[in-house]
Amino acid sequence: MDDLIEKKDALIATAKRSFELRLQTNAGGNLSVRLDSADAIVIKPSGVGFNECTRENLQLVHLDGTLEPSEHKPSKDLDFHLGLYRIRDDIRAIVHCHSPWATGYASAGIAIPCLTVQTIEKIGYMPLIPLSSTGGPQTDKEISPVFKDPRIFAAVLANHGTIGVGPNLMKAQYLAEIIEETAHIAFVRDTVMAAHGKTAAELPKYGTAADARGEVYRS
Repeated sequence: MDDLIEKKDALIATAKRSFELRLQTNAGGNLSVRLDSADAIVIKPSGVGFNECTRENLQLVHLDGTLEPSEHKPSKDLDFHLGLYRIRDDIRAIVHCHSPWATGYASAGIAIPCLTVQTIEKIGYMPLIPLSSTGGPQTDKEISPVFKDPRIFAAVLANHGTIGVGPNLMKAQYLAEIIEETAHIAFVRDTVMAAHGKTAAELPKYGTAADARGEVYRS
């Protein structure tokens, strides 16, 4: 019971942070966290906004898909959340937002470049996952194969939003914030370059000075 309450409170705090940063408004997006005491997760239900999450309306779902009694409909993205937890033990939390700058890039079919040293260090690569074969939102079928690569911790969903995963909610939340920040920076960079007639700009190879020194040493 203590684990369940702790995870619910952490999810509520993360959801409110996302709302305050305008990463997610209205009742879209979803976030979840895996329990330490059971093969189950806590997840935001459908129709509940990030800013309206409470201990009472969050849902408890077992990894086999069994939903504990709830007055709310399960999240439309429940299957892909469960899928990610099943394929990787290191994933303990997921933050999925419809943040505007990142979703703008995704809706244009353009992958967000890792153009800052922080993005290189914290993410490395953000794959762009296309819509389903029917033209609908991405499902576990499209998302899980991408995250089977243990080096992937963030992805952008075409015409949909972003996914950040981590060992806890705050780490996953940080990735959601970095994705959005990087998309904003990329837009500013591209706009400034176009205004000055530039068509290319240098990108960092390393995220930290230590990485750069290590590469020099190994060479």
